[in-house]
Amino acid sequence: MTDATTELQRLRASIDNIDAALVFMLAERFRCTKQVGELKAEHGMPASDPGREERQIARLRSLAEEADLDPEFAQKWFGFVVAEVIRHHTAAAQADKP
Repeated sequence: MTDATTELQRLRASIDNIDAALVFMLAERFRCTKQVGELKAEHGMPASDPGREERQIARLRSLAEEADLDPEFAQKWFGFVVAEVIRHHTAAAQADKP
């Protein structure tokens, strides 16, 4: 094997480990947001919280800049995740209605 091939395999193994960690972190995030959705449904609270979302976007954009990650990408990722969370919260609210 060449040095380049060995390095490529090492880097890809790191990427695979990071991808696995991201999947498990997202799963944990959705477990938490599921509990939030159930709590909101139980108390008749709206599925979305635009003020919180705005604060989170600003926070994540700042964190992205610190991490040398494109803030636009971070915001797009967050938007995708929030849309899925709201979908779950809306379904929980509808399931909670008699």
